[in-house]
Amino acid sequence: MKTPILDGLKKLKGENSVSFHMPGHKGKNTLIEWGGYIPYVDTTEVTGMDNLHDPRGIIKESQELAAKAFGAKETIYSINGTTGGIYIALSAVTNPGDKILIQRNSHKSMYNGAILNRLNVEYMYPNYNKKYHVLTGMDPDDIELKLKQDEYIKVVTIVYPNYYGVCSDLKRIAEIVHKYNRILLVDEAHGSHFTFSDKLPMSAIEAGADIVVQSTHKTLPSFTQTSMIHVGTARVDIDKLRDMSSLYQTTSPSYLFMASLEIARAYMEGEGKEKLEESISLVEETIKLLEKIERVHLFTGDEEDHTIYAKDNTKILFRLDGMTGTRAKNILREDYNIRLEMADYYYALILTSLMNEKEDFEKLVDAVESMAKNTPYEEVVPVSIEMPTPKIISPIYEAFYGNKKVMDLRKSIGKISASYVIPYPPGIPLICPGEEITKELCEHIWFLMDKGIEIVGLIGYNKDKIEVVD
Repeated sequence: MKTPILDGLKKLKGENSVSFHMPGHKGKNTLIEWGGYIPYVDTTEVTGMDNLHDPRGIIKESQELAAKAFGAKETIYSINGTTGGIYIALSAVTNPGDKILIQRNSHKSMYNGAILNRLNVEYMYPNYNKKYHVLTGMDPDDIELKLKQDEYIKVVTIVYPNYYGVCSDLKRIAEIVHKYNRILLVDEAHGSHFTFSDKLPMSAIEAGADIVVQSTHKTLPSFTQTSMIHVGTARVDIDKLRDMSSLYQTTSPSYLFMASLEIARAYMEGEGKEKLEESISLVEETIKLLEKIERVHLFTGDEEDHTIYAKDNTKILFRLDGMTGTRAKNILREDYNIRLEMADYYYALILTSLMNEKEDFEKLVDAVESMAKNTPYEEVVPVSIEMPTPKIISPIYEAFYGNKKVMDLRKSIGKISASYVIPYPPGIPLICPGEEITKELCEHIWFLMDKGIEIVGLIGYNKDKIEVVD
């Protein structure tokens, strides 16, 4: 019997790696003894089990408890992850043909949501901090200018925090968006833990967002693919939101996933809150120890960068002199059995959660110190990783659904892309359907691939081809 996926999972389990990546439970079977429940409670909508698409019993009560815990007017479980949650939330606050303002370093799901709902898009770009080579926050004044100039923008979408833990001034952004009678949708995939500690940035709901989607599985101890949609204001049509939830979610929702969401919420209202405080202290201590290591540099913020309103330092972003971020990530995995969340040209990202133990952090510090002492320097040519700003030629949905052809990337300059090109992680498109392929973009793609960064969306064995509009 061939079981390649199961075999791979067995191998991963046997490695017993230190996890500084998703999911937030870190592979620890600590909240309940799941082995005593799986597969016995993998059920369907039998009597007494309620129905996610028409909740009147235990699911309704569970979602109400989640809304109370997160400070929302209403909460809906998304067992299709935050990707599904984004589709649901976006369709609930728009109609086909509407225009939305997207933060350009949004996850692919936001762009897919625009395609599925046939929305027109306008982009706003985050600040590029040249001193630290990091994409930081959004300038609220830039958003206000966009809204002043374009009365047709109906919804503003913000990523809060971004992949590196940088938080824009969301409270001010919410005030601006509401001043112009628009709707604020927040992708808070990496911030579900904010609600449970005053030492962390304020939550998007607290900041005034109208609708928020959280990846509970990223920073809290729930299963991969479990997320929540929170309604923050009366600007959101709850009935339409429920309809869209039923449209996009499977008719066979996993009770294991829903139970996982509920257990994570219940844990965070009790023991988990104290555990989070302990974890934050461990992170702070770890940052101090890493900063003392020669060659190591951490990005914990920049007082001169006015787009950084707050920084979630449970996401530790570090780099080493004479080493790319991708190389540092690979060395930690191959030589020290420590798996990080992601890496780019400069930095590697340590994604912590309250489920990481003191021993995990100790192993991390020892490994980074050893790597810094023993790994030879290599030339890291200073380059800008500022996001390209492609020109929109046609609506994103027209290019995606239209006629396409495949051609060599080198010969595609000047053509209109019919697909995404995305470094993964973090899943942020360099180019989207409907945008012009430029020489600058191609050179940036080749540079990233040369540095070992995985690119999704290109075609062919050597990833040297791309789909363009025919």
